[in-house]
Amino acid sequence: MPHRVVVLALDGLLPFELGIPHRIFGLTKDAAGRHLYETMTCSVRPPGPVRTDADFSIDVEHGPEALATADTVVIPASYELGCVYEEGVLTEDLKAAFTFVRPGTRMVSICTGGYVLAAAGYLDGRPATTHWSAAEHFQRLFPSVKVDAEVLFIDDGDVLTSAGVAAGLDLCLHIVRRDHGSGVANDVARRSVVPPHRDGGQAQYVLRPVPEPQLATTTTARAWALGRLHEPIQLRDMAEQESMSVRTFTRRFREEAGISPGQWLTQQRVERARHLLESTDLSIDQIARDAGFGTATSLRQHLQTTLGVPPTVYRRTFRATAGGTRRRP
Repeated sequence: MPHRVVVLALDGLLPFELGIPHRIFGLTKDAAGRHLYETMTCSVRPPGPVRTDADFSIDVEHGPEALATADTVVIPASYELGCVYEEGVLTEDLKAAFTFVRPGTRMVSICTGGYVLAAAGYLDGRPATTHWSAAEHFQRLFPSVKVDAEVLFIDDGDVLTSAGVAAGLDLCLHIVRRDHGSGVANDVARRSVVPPHRDGGQAQYVLRPVPEPQLATTTTARAWALGRLHEPIQLRDMAEQESMSVRTFTRRFREEAGISPGQWLTQQRVERARHLLESTDLSIDQIARDAGFGTATSLRQHLQTTLGVPPTVYRRTFRATAGGTRRRP
Protein backbone atom coordinates (compact mmCIF):
# COMPACT_ATOMS: atom_id res chain seq x y z
CA MET A 1 0.00 0.00 0.00
CA PRO A 2 1.21 3.55 -0.65
CA HIS A 3 2.61 5.47 2.30
CA ARG A 4 -0.22 7.69 3.55
CA VAL A 5 0.51 11.38 4.13
CA VAL A 6 -2.19 13.34 5.96
CA VAL A 7 -1.95 17.14 5.80
CA LEU A 8 -3.58 18.97 8.69
CA ALA A 9 -5.33 22.11 7.39
CA LEU A 10 -5.76 24.81 10.03
CA ASP A 11 -7.71 28.07 9.74
CA GLY A 12 -5.52 30.86 8.38
CA LEU A 13 -3.38 28.44 6.37
CA LEU A 14 -1.25 29.49 3.40
CA PRO A 15 -2.62 27.81 0.24
CA PHE A 16 0.85 27.52 -1.30
CA GLU A 17 2.21 25.58 1.67
CA LEU A 18 -0.88 23.39 1.83
CA GLY A 19 -0.28 22.40 -1.79
CA ILE A 20 3.40 21.48 -1.39
CA PRO A 21 2.90 17.95 0.05
CA HIS A 22 0.19 17.18 -2.50
CA ARG A 23 2.43 18.29 -5.36
CA ILE A 24 5.65 16.58 -4.28
CA PHE A 25 4.25 13.34 -2.90
CA GLY A 26 1.56 13.19 -5.57
CA LEU A 27 4.22 13.08 -8.29
CA THR A 28 6.27 10.35 -6.66
CA LYS A 29 6.00 7.05 -8.53
CA ASP A 30 8.02 3.87 -8.87
CA ALA A 31 9.51 2.51 -12.10
CA ALA A 32 6.18 0.88 -12.97
CA GLY A 33 4.32 4.17 -12.59
CA ARG A 34 2.64 3.26 -9.31
CA HIS A 35 2.09 6.03 -6.76
CA LEU A 36 4.35 5.65 -3.75
CA TYR A 37 2.36 8.02 -1.54
CA GLU A 38 -1.31 8.66 -0.93
CA THR A 39 -1.94 12.24 0.23
CA MET A 40 -5.10 13.50 1.87
CA THR A 41 -6.14 16.61 3.78
CA CYS A 42 -8.02 16.80 7.06
CA SER A 43 -9.28 19.45 9.45
CA VAL A 44 -9.44 19.59 13.23
CA ARG A 45 -13.23 19.83 12.82
CA PRO A 46 -15.78 17.71 10.96
CA PRO A 47 -15.60 18.02 7.14
CA GLY A 48 -16.30 21.53 5.89
CA PRO A 49 -14.71 24.86 5.00
CA VAL A 50 -11.33 25.96 6.33
CA ARG A 51 -10.25 29.59 6.08
CA THR A 52 -7.03 30.52 4.28
CA ASP A 53 -5.00 33.73 4.45
CA ALA A 54 -6.28 34.53 0.95
CA ASP A 55 -9.72 35.68 -0.19
CA PHE A 56 -11.10 32.14 -0.41
CA SER A 57 -11.70 29.12 1.79
CA ILE A 58 -11.13 25.46 0.96
CA ASP A 59 -13.57 22.63 1.47
CA VAL A 60 -11.91 19.82 3.44
CA GLU A 61 -13.59 16.42 3.10
CA HIS A 62 -12.00 14.69 6.11
CA GLY A 63 -12.15 15.34 9.85
CA PRO A 64 -9.42 14.73 12.46
CA GLU A 65 -10.05 10.98 12.56
CA ALA A 66 -8.08 10.79 9.27
CA LEU A 67 -4.94 11.35 11.37
CA ALA A 68 -5.34 7.82 12.72
CA THR A 69 -4.61 6.46 9.24
CA ALA A 70 -1.45 8.53 8.67
CA ASP A 71 2.06 7.20 8.25
CA THR A 72 3.24 10.81 8.00
CA VAL A 73 1.46 13.94 9.26
CA VAL A 74 2.33 17.31 7.69
CA ILE A 75 1.39 20.60 9.36
CA PRO A 76 1.70 23.67 7.11
CA ALA A 77 1.89 27.22 8.48
CA SER A 78 -1.13 29.19 9.62
CA TYR A 79 -1.65 32.86 10.44
CA GLU A 80 -4.40 32.04 12.97
CA LEU A 81 -2.64 29.86 15.53
CA GLY A 82 -3.99 31.87 18.47
CA CYS A 83 -2.86 30.47 21.82
CA VAL A 84 -0.44 28.12 20.07
CA TYR A 85 1.58 31.11 18.85
CA GLU A 86 0.93 33.39 21.83
CA GLU A 87 1.20 30.96 24.75
CA GLY A 88 2.69 27.76 23.34
CA VAL A 89 -0.35 25.63 24.19
CA LEU A 90 -2.70 23.68 21.95
CA THR A 91 -6.30 24.65 21.34
CA GLU A 92 -8.93 22.18 22.47
CA ASP A 93 -9.56 21.20 18.84
CA LEU A 94 -5.87 20.45 18.30
CA LYS A 95 -5.62 18.48 21.56
CA ALA A 96 -8.50 16.31 20.44
CA ALA A 97 -7.06 15.92 16.94
CA PHE A 98 -3.66 14.75 18.17
CA THR A 99 -5.24 11.93 20.15
CA PHE A 100 -5.83 10.24 16.78
CA VAL A 101 -2.12 10.24 15.84
CA ARG A 102 -0.64 6.77 16.26
CA PRO A 103 2.68 6.26 18.10
CA GLY A 104 5.55 6.12 15.63
CA THR A 105 3.86 8.35 13.05
CA ARG A 106 6.35 10.59 11.26
CA MET A 107 5.60 14.25 12.08
CA VAL A 108 6.52 17.07 9.68
CA SER A 109 6.03 20.85 9.86
CA ILE A 110 6.41 23.58 7.26
CA CYS A 111 7.39 27.07 8.43
CA THR A 112 5.44 28.13 11.54
CA GLY A 113 3.62 24.81 11.56
CA GLY A 114 6.48 23.95 13.90
CA TYR A 115 4.67 25.87 16.65
CA VAL A 116 1.98 23.22 16.61
CA LEU A 117 4.50 20.38 16.88
CA ALA A 118 6.29 22.18 19.72
CA ALA A 119 3.07 22.90 21.61
CA ALA A 120 2.14 19.22 21.26
CA GLY A 121 5.47 18.20 22.82
CA TYR A 122 7.01 16.59 19.73
CA LEU A 123 10.02 18.92 19.75
CA ASP A 124 10.97 18.79 23.43
CA GLY A 125 14.75 18.51 23.67
CA ARG A 126 15.08 18.13 19.90
CA PRO A 127 16.57 20.28 17.13
CA ALA A 128 14.10 22.18 14.97
CA THR A 129 13.84 25.11 12.61
CA THR A 130 11.19 27.55 11.47
CA HIS A 131 11.02 30.75 9.43
CA TRP A 132 14.01 32.95 10.33
CA SER A 133 11.74 35.89 11.26
CA ALA A 134 9.97 33.78 13.91
CA ALA A 135 13.02 31.95 15.27
CA GLU A 136 13.71 34.19 18.29
CA HIS A 137 10.06 34.18 19.35
CA PHE A 138 9.89 30.42 18.81
CA GLN A 139 12.93 29.89 21.02
CA ARG A 140 11.56 32.10 23.82
CA LEU A 141 8.20 30.34 23.73
CA PHE A 142 9.71 26.84 23.66
CA PRO A 143 13.05 27.02 25.52
CA SER A 144 13.51 23.23 25.51
CA VAL A 145 13.65 23.16 21.70
CA LYS A 146 17.08 23.49 20.06
CA VAL A 147 16.20 26.09 17.42
CA ASP A 148 18.50 26.47 14.41
CA ALA A 149 17.45 29.43 12.26
CA GLU A 150 20.29 28.96 9.75
CA VAL A 151 19.12 25.82 7.94
CA LEU A 152 16.38 25.14 5.40
CA PHE A 153 15.16 22.03 7.21
CA ILE A 154 16.06 19.59 9.96
CA ASP A 155 15.63 15.83 9.80
CA ASP A 156 15.58 14.39 13.32
CA GLY A 157 14.36 10.96 12.34
CA ASP A 158 10.65 10.72 13.04
CA VAL A 159 10.23 14.50 13.41
CA LEU A 160 11.19 16.90 10.60
CA THR A 161 10.82 20.68 10.48
CA SER A 162 11.40 23.23 7.73
CA ALA A 163 11.95 26.94 7.36
CA GLY A 164 9.52 29.23 5.59
CA VAL A 165 7.38 28.65 2.53
CA ALA A 166 9.58 27.22 -0.26
CA ALA A 167 11.72 25.36 2.29
CA GLY A 168 8.72 23.06 2.51
CA LEU A 169 9.60 21.97 -1.04
CA ASP A 170 13.16 21.23 0.08
CA LEU A 171 11.93 19.18 3.01
CA CYS A 172 9.35 17.17 1.06
CA LEU A 173 11.93 16.39 -1.64
CA HIS A 174 14.32 15.33 1.12
CA ILE A 175 11.68 12.96 2.50
CA VAL A 176 11.20 11.42 -0.96
CA ARG A 177 14.98 11.11 -1.29
CA ARG A 178 15.22 9.48 2.13
CA ASP A 179 12.36 7.09 1.43
CA HIS A 180 13.09 6.16 -2.19
CA GLY A 181 16.51 7.45 -3.23
CA SER A 182 17.95 10.36 -5.21
CA GLY A 183 16.76 9.10 -8.59
CA VAL A 184 13.09 9.25 -7.63
CA ALA A 185 13.50 12.61 -5.87
CA ASN A 186 15.36 14.10 -8.83
CA ASP A 187 12.57 13.02 -11.18
CA VAL A 188 9.96 14.72 -8.96
CA ALA A 189 12.09 17.88 -8.81
CA ARG A 190 12.46 18.02 -12.60
CA ARG A 191 8.74 17.63 -13.12
CA SER A 192 8.10 20.37 -10.56
CA VAL A 193 10.75 22.63 -12.17
CA VAL A 194 12.58 23.11 -8.87
CA PRO A 195 16.15 22.22 -7.86
CA PRO A 196 16.44 18.80 -6.19
CA HIS A 197 18.71 20.36 -3.59
CA ARG A 198 19.47 23.97 -2.64
CA ASP A 199 22.86 25.02 -1.33
CA GLY A 200 23.20 27.02 1.84
CA GLY A 201 20.59 27.83 4.44
CA GLN A 202 18.26 30.62 5.49
CA ALA A 203 21.04 33.13 6.13
CA GLN A 204 21.29 34.02 2.45
CA TYR A 205 17.63 35.11 2.45
CA VAL A 206 17.82 37.34 5.53
CA LEU A 207 18.19 41.01 4.63
CA ARG A 208 20.55 42.79 7.03
CA PRO A 209 20.75 46.37 5.80
CA VAL A 210 23.65 48.56 6.86
CA PRO A 211 22.25 50.47 9.84
CA GLU A 212 22.02 54.23 9.89
CA PRO A 213 24.49 55.76 12.36
CA GLN A 214 22.79 56.56 15.65
CA LEU A 215 23.59 59.15 18.27
CA ALA A 216 26.36 57.39 20.14
CA THR A 217 29.98 57.86 20.99
CA THR A 218 31.20 55.65 18.13
CA THR A 219 28.92 57.12 15.44
CA THR A 220 31.65 59.11 13.70
CA ALA A 221 33.94 56.08 13.50
CA ARG A 222 31.24 53.88 12.02
CA ALA A 223 30.24 56.48 9.43
CA TRP A 224 33.92 56.96 8.57
CA ALA A 225 34.42 53.20 8.14
CA LEU A 226 31.30 52.74 6.01
CA GLY A 227 32.72 55.20 3.50
CA ARG A 228 35.99 53.27 3.30
CA LEU A 229 35.00 49.61 3.30
CA HIS A 230 37.13 49.08 0.18
CA GLU A 231 40.24 50.16 2.10
CA PRO A 232 42.22 48.39 4.82
CA ILE A 233 40.85 49.64 8.15
CA GLN A 234 42.70 49.18 11.40
CA LEU A 235 41.14 49.32 14.82
CA ARG A 236 43.38 52.23 15.78
CA ASP A 237 42.13 54.15 12.73
CA MET A 238 38.55 53.88 13.94
CA ALA A 239 39.53 54.79 17.50
CA GLU A 240 41.29 57.92 16.25
CA GLN A 241 38.05 59.16 14.69
CA GLU A 242 36.61 59.39 18.21
CA SER A 243 39.87 60.55 19.83
CA MET A 244 39.86 57.47 22.06
CA SER A 245 42.37 54.86 23.00
CA VAL A 246 41.92 51.50 21.28
CA ARG A 247 40.90 49.93 24.59
CA THR A 248 38.27 52.55 25.40
CA PHE A 249 36.94 52.58 21.85
CA THR A 250 36.58 48.79 21.77
CA ARG A 251 34.67 48.79 25.06
CA ARG A 252 32.35 51.60 23.97
CA PHE A 253 31.80 49.97 20.58
CA ARG A 254 30.79 46.66 22.15
CA GLU A 255 28.39 48.47 24.49
CA GLU A 256 26.69 50.22 21.57
CA ALA A 257 26.83 47.65 18.77
CA GLY A 258 26.82 44.42 20.77
CA ILE A 259 29.81 43.06 18.81
CA SER A 260 33.47 43.92 18.36
CA PRO A 261 34.61 46.49 15.76
CA GLY A 262 36.21 43.71 13.73
CA GLN A 263 33.02 41.65 13.66
CA TRP A 264 31.02 44.74 12.71
CA LEU A 265 33.39 45.54 9.85
CA THR A 266 33.09 42.00 8.49
CA GLN A 267 29.29 42.21 8.65
CA GLN A 268 29.25 45.49 6.72
CA ARG A 269 31.64 44.10 4.10
CA VAL A 270 29.48 41.02 3.65
CA GLU A 271 26.42 43.24 3.17
CA ARG A 272 28.34 45.37 0.67
CA ALA A 273 29.35 42.25 -1.25
CA ARG A 274 25.77 40.98 -1.26
CA HIS A 275 24.53 44.28 -2.67
CA LEU A 276 27.14 44.24 -5.44
CA LEU A 277 26.47 40.60 -6.31
CA GLU A 278 22.75 41.31 -6.61
CA SER A 279 22.88 44.64 -8.44
CA THR A 280 26.01 44.71 -10.62
CA ASP A 281 27.90 42.69 -13.21
CA LEU A 282 31.25 43.28 -11.51
CA SER A 283 33.59 40.32 -11.37
CA ILE A 284 34.04 38.41 -8.13
CA ASP A 285 37.59 39.77 -7.89
CA GLN A 286 36.37 43.37 -8.24
CA ILE A 287 33.59 42.86 -5.69
CA ALA A 288 36.11 41.37 -3.27
CA ARG A 289 38.24 44.52 -3.62
CA ASP A 290 35.31 46.94 -3.42
CA ALA A 291 33.94 45.25 -0.30
CA GLY A 292 37.32 45.27 1.40
CA PHE A 293 38.05 41.56 1.36
CA GLY A 294 41.01 42.02 -0.95
CA THR A 295 40.87 38.70 -2.77
CA ALA A 296 38.18 36.48 -4.24
CA THR A 297 39.38 33.68 -1.97
CA SER A 298 38.77 35.78 1.14
CA LEU A 299 35.33 36.81 -0.14
CA ARG A 300 34.39 33.18 -0.79
CA GLN A 301 35.48 32.15 2.68
CA HIS A 302 33.49 34.90 4.39
CA LEU A 303 30.31 34.34 2.37
CA GLN A 304 30.54 30.59 2.85
CA THR A 305 30.92 31.09 6.60
CA THR A 306 28.22 33.76 6.91
CA LEU A 307 25.65 32.73 4.31
CA GLY A 308 26.49 29.10 3.63
CA VAL A 309 27.05 29.64 -0.11
CA PRO A 310 29.91 30.95 -2.31
CA PRO A 311 29.55 34.25 -4.25
CA THR A 312 28.68 32.61 -7.57
CA VAL A 313 25.80 30.65 -6.07
CA TYR A 314 24.51 33.71 -4.22
CA ARG A 315 24.59 35.80 -7.40
CA ARG A 316 22.86 33.09 -9.42
CA THR A 317 20.12 32.90 -6.77
CA PHE A 318 19.43 36.60 -6.40
CA ARG A 319 20.20 38.21 -9.75
CA ALA A 320 16.86 39.05 -11.39
CA THR A 321 18.22 38.28 -14.85
CA ALA A 322 19.76 34.94 -13.95
CA GLY A 323 18.01 31.96 -15.51
CA GLY A 324 14.57 33.53 -15.55
CA THR A 325 13.78 34.39 -19.14
CA ARG A 326 15.54 34.41 -22.45
CA ARG A 327 15.11 37.26 -24.88
CA ARG A 328 14.39 36.56 -28.50
CA PRO A 329 17.28 37.49 -30.82
